[in-house]
Amino acid sequence: MNAAPDRTPLTRDFFDRPVLEVAPDLLGRILVRDSDDGPIELRLTEVEAYAGEADPGSHAFRGQTARNAVMFGPPGHVYVYFTYGMWHCMNLVCGPEGEAGAVLLRAGEITVGAELARKRRLSARNDKELAKGPARLATALDVDRSLDGADLFGDGDSPFSILTGTPVEADQVSEGPRTGVGGDGSVHPWRFWTANDPTVSPYRAHVPRRRRT
Repeated sequence: MNAAPDRTPLTRDFFDRPVLEVAPDLLGRILVRDSDDGPIELRLTEVEAYAGEADPGSHAFRGQTARNAVMFGPPGHVYVYFTYGMWHCMNLVCGPEGEAGAVLLRAGEITVGAELARKRRLSARNDKELAKGPARLATALDVDRSLDGADLFGDGDSPFSILTGTPVEADQVSEGPRTGVGGDGSVHPWRFWTANDPTVSPYRAHVPRRRRT
């Protein structure tokens, strides 16, 4: 019988490390989303690392802007971006302040609050699909740009916290290229996921967008 997940909160020091150390270590951790509607808990099963100005695939590759400013701030904050004019995606900021780095939360298993997540994800065919992909994850957790900059360690007034959970053993962590990343950033095997977990999203290679004539 498996032991119950450890509910000890992680500390900010966990995120004050290089993004490539933090990303695989997030697998099996429990993200808690508190709201007026009730709590949701998510066991993380898939993430991607983005290494700031050293990474052509990162939003911070060309330096700091109003959009990505949170990535350059203290570790342990939430970076939310809006993509394709319709979806939000949630990231956790890593590394020392001033050096941009973030982990995109790609997928997870809803372990608490599935009923609430189902109301937000009406198209999900089953509970394994509630947070199977970064946009689905953000939708299930009711995450939008208003939560950009939220602190995981906000002294009780944060909408998010993160618990130790059950870290995934190294031999159960798979890695490969990041989903949908093209150009020079496509060569990095910086997507990490829990092997054989049914909540992990399918890999899709980058498809160049055609210009409208």
